[in-house]
Amino acid sequence: MPSERTEVQVRTGVEDDLEALTALYNHYVRETAITFDTAIFTPEERRPWLLSHPEDGPYRLMVAADRDSQEILGYATSSPFRAKPAYATSVETTVYVAPHAGRRGVGTLLYKALFEALSGEDLHRAYAGIAQPNEASARLHERFGFRYVGTYGEVGRKFGRYWDVAWYEKDLAQVPA
Repeated sequence: MPSERTEVQVRTGVEDDLEALTALYNHYVRETAITFDTAIFTPEERRPWLLSHPEDGPYRLMVAADRDSQEILGYATSSPFRAKPAYATSVETTVYVAPHAGRRGVGTLLYKALFEALSGEDLHRAYAGIAQPNEASARLHERFGFRYVGTYGEVGRKFGRYWDVAWYEKDLAQVPA
């Protein structure tokens, strides 16, 4: 009897992933308050986002794909936290998992790969904003050493209502040997 467990490969995101990544993100734009974007994107509109995550440096894009079919199951990014120069050693991280791939460890694999990739970078802190409620995301972030630091109340309006965003912080400072 064949196994129902999908073998997952985590790798750096590439331009060939753009269409699938855009479709995955658009699901969350259309159906959830997890992102505060309110209009769907075309792949061309999303291209600058993809290109802002090169293979090296502090701003990464990690993709989880089915090892056999190469279907995109999710992605994780690290992006600039804020535009001002003093924030350069801080990143904001995000994880998006395909709806049918939830509760299978894909988010965990993505964050593990992302933080391993970032381990040699000159980074001090990672931040994650989690639209509320989202217990699964809070648990994932806490499992990776994020701690809750506060909530922005009713900071975004989508689907005719206001949403809170809980903020989490992770220490990325390298401990000297």
